[in-house]
Amino acid sequence: MDEVNKRMSSLSPAKRELLELRLKEGAGRAIAKQVTPLLDRGEAPASFSQERLWFLHQVESDRAAYNVPRAIRLKGPLDVAALRRALEEIVQRHDVLRTHFANVDGQLRQLVTLQDIPLTVIDLGHLTSAEQEPQTKALVAAEARQPFDLARGPVMRTTLLRLGEHDHVLLLTSHHIVSDGWSAEILFRELSALYDAFADGKPSPLTPLPIQYADFAAWQRKWLQGTVLEEQLDYWKKQLSGVTGMLALPTDHPRPAVQTFRGANKSLVLPRPLSDQVAEISRQHGVTSFMTQLAAFSVLLHRYTGQDDVAVGSPIAGRNRQEFEGLIGFFLNTLVLRVDLTGNPRFSDLLKRVREVALEAYAHQELPFEKLVEELAPERTLSSSPLFQVMFSSHRAARKYFSLRGLELEHLPTASNTSKFDLSLFVWEEADDKSGGSVCTVEYNTDLFDESTIERLLQHYHRILETVVDNPDRRLSEISLFTSDQRNEILVSWNDT
Repeated sequence: MDEVNKRMSSLSPAKRELLELRLKEGAGRAIAKQVTPLLDRGEAPASFSQERLWFLHQVESDRAAYNVPRAIRLKGPLDVAALRRALEEIVQRHDVLRTHFANVDGQLRQLVTLQDIPLTVIDLGHLTSAEQEPQTKALVAAEARQPFDLARGPVMRTTLLRLGEHDHVLLLTSHHIVSDGWSAEILFRELSALYDAFADGKPSPLTPLPIQYADFAAWQRKWLQGTVLEEQLDYWKKQLSGVTGMLALPTDHPRPAVQTFRGANKSLVLPRPLSDQVAEISRQHGVTSFMTQLAAFSVLLHRYTGQDDVAVGSPIAGRNRQEFEGLIGFFLNTLVLRVDLTGNPRFSDLLKRVREVALEAYAHQELPFEKLVEELAPERTLSSSPLFQVMFSSHRAARKYFSLRGLELEHLPTASNTSKFDLSLFVWEEADDKSGGSVCTVEYNTDLFDESTIERLLQHYHRILETVVDNPDRRLSEISLFTSDQRNEILVSWNDT
């Protein structure tokens, strides 16, 4: 108990309240069953999240929408044999990377096989430097866009582009059905440890995994039923009662009858002082930076749509048990955060509303989004996603966990030109970046929005943050999307006829 109290005292007020709420919520729940290994993982049930992605994979025309591509430039003396062996070890270590999927007696199963995932080497050394650059970009883009066959596998691909003796590009692409952001950290961390060991002729330094992703999927289906399921559903049914499911964002082009996933990205770097001010305002009001950023984004959506009731999707790691922390797999869940902007509140009061919504959602995060949609049964349309069309995500990114001895690493852009929703705002900050602040990236559907519209949206988001950190007690109607110079240009210069 002393250790718990010590941990509680070291947390920020917002995180401490979140932990207290989780403990309080958990006190009245049925005790979670222990996660035990399956006797036979050869044919295990799929998780709820995997089931949804399998369904989307069958009905969507763009089957690369849920690819997770990564490209890393490796400069220095690369031990290709050690790299190949390290990748093979990771694939053997995590069963989920050797799975494919099939309907067995009406239920989706994940079938573990012994198949290898070979490291394909493409030698571009015969090309000149001027020829290599466009060819490399083309291969990176083609790899990101190549769909997976989930029924046959494999669900992961590894490719090494050889540009020169000391210059390579490593392509690692997996399907979202077996991977998420947390999984990437695990993969890179294990790759670092294994590469260094194998390069020295040593055995693997990693301890065996006590359970596999298939064990989690089986546990999830047994645990999420009865009173546990009822409690989760009762909260979400009440929280989302009356949600229309459509956010009336003005689009540049008519919405297609069938939702497309053609997309692009646009980014804006916020100045470091502004990022620091957001963190300080958050601390003063007992909220996290995520909550402040979400509140500001909700104000933007409110101003764009005129709606006082805004529902936004937000991803959460879904690894609320220690046993899951070291597993590669698709644990990510999506929460629907419903923000109430009625009554023209002060921004500081909106922060309180967002804080309450977020904390309660975290305390009821066990219900998979797929199960929520199934139970709420909203009116479905092929033209948009259910319950929300806009995603918001904020996190602190650090890549120091990935290093290969003797090599200089650089992460390369791997845009797959897809967008899972109408638009998604990702706010992230490099932990070791002292030169710039938060990076805001909007992934948007190009069949709905033009690039200029998204660029303007990012500028408006920037302006809202500047305004609210300057005075958090401004009412929503007092928050301008424009600077004084921009207002003068619109009201004076543009009307000077």
